[in-house]
Amino acid sequence: MQEFAGFFAAVILVSVSGVMAPGPLFVSTISSAIKHGRLAGLKIAAGHMIVELPLVIALGLGAVSIYTMPEFRITTSVIGALGIFAFAGIQIRSVLKSSNAIKEPRYGAFLTGIFLTGLNPLFLVWWFTIGFKLISDALALWSLWGILVMFGMHIWMDYAWLFFVSAMSSRGTRFLSNKRYVWCMIALNSALIYFGVSFIVGAL
Repeated sequence: MQEFAGFFAAVILVSVSGVMAPGPLFVSTISSAIKHGRLAGLKIAAGHMIVELPLVIALGLGAVSIYTMPEFRITTSVIGALGIFAFAGIQIRSVLKSSNAIKEPRYGAFLTGIFLTGLNPLFLVWWFTIGFKLISDALALWSLWGILVMFGMHIWMDYAWLFFVSAMSSRGTRFLSNKRYVWCMIALNSALIYFGVSFIVGAL
């Protein structure tokens, strides 16, 4: 139970800044919600999951074949930490430069979630670095079932956040220029950097 609680906290901390990122999904959720209502966020999250789940399973199955290598945990910890540092730096820079311009999505909310996930290079980089560390830790704790356990811990945050954004946006509230949101993202990514340091310290 203690291992589960510790891993759950780690997944939340590592995932939250990526989930709340002011990227294409975030902006499109606001735009879709203004036009189509508060359920747009759930549809975008569903499209996002359609791409994300197969990728996570594929990475997990690939990790199983190399998990017995002695250097595997150290390598994934260091790569994960470097990914965290890069991702956090990009996130902080992005949120400080974020624009107020909201573009009308060209597709329905569900397809928007699919396209903007599959075509987002930062999404792929995140799972091949930071996310891969979470997958390897989940495998160590619960074998193959750990992939689904970890994904369940992660994906609900996408649904909760995007629904919250769309619900507020459908009422006319806009977050992209909100100073509190900017400071929240800076704080989250600063915590993420600290977590990346702990990855390296724990591995060495």
